Amino acid sequence: MNIYSALISILILLNSYFKTYDLKPFSHILGLEGFIKTKKPYFCANMMHFELSEEHLAVQQAARDFAQTELLPGVIERDNKQEFPAEQIKKLGELGFLGMMVDPKYGGSGMDTISYVLAMEELSKVDASASVVVSVNNSLVCWGLENFANEEQKQKYLVPLAKGLVHGAFCLSEPEAGSDATSQRTTAVDMGDYYLVNGTKNWITNGNTASTYLVIAQTNVEAGHRGINAFIMTRDMEGFVVGKKEDKMGIRGSDTHSLMFTDVKVPKANRIGEDGFGFKFAMKTLTGGRIGIASQALGIASGAYELSLKYAKERKAFGTEIMNHQAIQFKLADMATDIEAARMLCLKAAWLKDQHLDYGRASSMAKLFSSEVAMKHTVEAVQIHGGYGYVKEYHVERLMRDAKITQIYEGTSEVQRVVISRDILK
Repeated sequence: MNIYSALISILILLNSYFKTYDLKPFSHILGLEGFIKTKKPYFCANMMHFELSEEHLAVQQAARDFAQTELLPGVIERDNKQEFPAEQIKKLGELGFLGMMVDPKYGGSGMDTISYVLAMEELSKVDASASVVVSVNNSLVCWGLENFANEEQKQKYLVPLAKGLVHGAFCLSEPEAGSDATSQRTTAVDMGDYYLVNGTKNWITNGNTASTYLVIAQTNVEAGHRGINAFIMTRDMEGFVVGKKEDKMGIRGSDTHSLMFTDVKVPKANRIGEDGFGFKFAMKTLTGGRIGIASQALGIASGAYELSLKYAKERKAFGTEIMNHQAIQFKLADMATDIEAARMLCLKAAWLKDQHLDYGRASSMAKLFSSEVAMKHTVEAVQIHGGYGYVKEYHVERLMRDAKITQIYEGTSEVQRVVISRDILK
């Protein structure tokens, strides 16, 4: 080690130990004047601090306890019957999990995005049909309203959502507008004091149970995506019809429906932002939403891994527990490694968001990688369980079915690669 490297190492250690060690006097000598800008930068040592705070650990434990005591009982039956976890969602609302990141002045819990990621992982280990409600209400509905709605809209719609008294839905996808979100066929015609909305929305999570719907619609076809607006709609509006519930492969307890609008009168006061802001609103909101779905995928993978690890320690084959066979050991090693990497990506994206830094690429990376990990390793979990993995009693086949949707909704894996490649090549 040369003198230069030794000096840096000593300063890093001192900064880590004393926390407030002033590195600025040494910045010119070390050629770091562009990097060290404040007296308390936490330099490299503290910037790479991986321990969770006591508050974060408390949130994680609360979510874990809820998942085990409230979500696990009956989760297989709810999956079989496609039953929405209404009581469980009500309790999550009462505990503050439906408005985790909302400012307390609007009825929220005032937590950071890292807390949200930790809670999503724990809930998703057990029941992704419940965790997707938490994700949509937090990442899409509450976040969108808190950041872009006016004060009157926040008081009327955000407060009950953040308090967990009700939950909401985000309505972007259509029969001909999935990944191509600019091809909106739902129209909103300006009639003066109100908009007249007509069209259909597909694959809407919380479609039949929500009270508040954020609907994206085209108001000016000639303007393209600049002619799209976002509206706050409610179930009691005349002409608003909820279609049949989708019979899905996974997250079968989730309440997924089509919505039909026929001459629905939406007051102008229910438009979010300036005229033409709708597409930007949707894209900004989805960028944060990807952190929620990435965390859901992480939880699904982590849940499958924990079940596989437990099974490998109990199941015997060829005279010994299967954990002693290298084939199983390697599967578990790959699962543990990929899941830890996915967790780091999720937490990095959450940290960037909390620091008000650009987190677009990070959220796409987290969603892309975590969803791929969830799909890959839930399949491996079934393989580790053998024939038992193919039956519902052992949970892993349900997790495998649930994992697939994470590669599709809130931006497919292909769309995430487009987002990432555009960002790294700009």
